[in-house]
Amino acid sequence: MEPEEEPGGAAVREVYEEAGVKGKLGRLLGVFENQDRKHRTYVYVLIVTEILEDWEDSVNIGRKREWFKVEDAIKVLQCHKPVHAEYLEKLKLSCSPTNGNSVVPPLPDNNSLYVTSAQTSGLPSTVR
Repeated sequence: MEPEEEPGGAAVREVYEEAGVKGKLGRLLGVFENQDRKHRTYVYVLIVTEILEDWEDSVNIGRKREWFKVEDAIKVLQCHKPVHAEYLEKLKLSCSPTNGNSVVPPLPDNNSLYVTSAQTSGLPSTVR
């Protein structure tokens, strides 16, 4: 996150910069604290409005965008970003229709997910 930037704004910006995806910020799904790294991760729904074929990071540094089903995202993250895999697993369980806390309808089989996060350093005492 940039200084003075709100987590939701940072999430929208990061998805655009890193994945070439534009969208409207949806609801906050969860906030996760990592005491070891002294930061918070905010997870949001993003309603995708545009997917760019080429964007700055794809042109300048060859960044690629890849979409995953939730289960596949968890598997990939376990290898490279295990803490993020844990966050996604917790979100999946908390949003399960079987626990009575479903915040979003289940994804149809053809829908997928792009994983990014907005993080704040220093674990402020209040959530913004």
